[in-house]
Amino acid sequence: MKVVKEQENNTLVLKTKQVELKDLTNLSNPLIMKILNVIKESPSYPKSIAQKLKIHEQNIYYYIRKLEKAGIIKVEREESIQGTTAKFYTLSSESYFFALRDFHESSKINERESDFLKPFIKNGELDALIIVGSPDPHGPSNARSRDGYFGMDLALFIGTFLNSISESKVKLDTETHEKDLEKNNLILIGGPIVNKITEKVNKSLPIFFDESKKGFYSQLTKKCYIDESIGVISRCTNPYNNEKEILVVAGIRNWGTKAAILAFIKHFHEIEKGKKGSFNRVVQGLDLDSDGAVDDIEVLE
Repeated sequence: MKVVKEQENNTLVLKTKQVELKDLTNLSNPLIMKILNVIKESPSYPKSIAQKLKIHEQNIYYYIRKLEKAGIIKVEREESIQGTTAKFYTLSSESYFFALRDFHESSKINERESDFLKPFIKNGELDALIIVGSPDPHGPSNARSRDGYFGMDLALFIGTFLNSISESKVKLDTETHEKDLEKNNLILIGGPIVNKITEKVNKSLPIFFDESKKGFYSQLTKKCYIDESIGVISRCTNPYNNEKEILVVAGIRNWGTKAAILAFIKHFHEIEKGKKGSFNRVVQGLDLDSDGAVDDIEVLE
């Protein structure tokens, strides 16, 4: 078992072990913690512990037996020292707990939450339809989407906030119907060239793909971005249902989509600051190690 502590930017974990309350009540002597502090540094045997703490060896043996019986320490190894066999003790876990009630079944397997993702996650379940471009030629440009492969990383990341999935929540743009757009929060992966649903909502986005300029145009800053490594993260009201929201993670080309997904995952603690209302970012993918793949990003807007 593990104890999980959520912090702003990461998750801390300790292995833990259950001990009986009746055993803990016999371990109230302050000497107990002194012994454990010695053992946690490195496995040790009673005589050595007694010398370090300058306490009579018999006292150490007394509490060592109690700790071992409670399951808090265990014998790691035995060595022959000065003609006698010495038992080296170590902690049996990184932390310990006692339970006042029995364990019970629960559908919740984590408590990780995100204000930014709340419109799309409800009670630990995905409350959104994820739409990716079809890998088959489709649309006026007869385009094939490769963005779905990159979308796996985004889906895995979102999955860390979920407790369960009761049904499929992913569709290709070619199999998505009008009613799907009207009744769902939407997560759209890929730009309007390869994802026809992104194309449908494109003009309603604060940062949209301008076909005449062959790039993303920001209505916020009046700037145009045309590099193929440009990606956009945009969250706003669903134009098909003003009670729902859409999250668009897209690029001019698949490099840009990968950059947007990488920005979403690596810099989510910064994205989290935009908890409510419309959210828009323009990023550019960087190839820092010159291997032909995006491995970092720069925020442009």
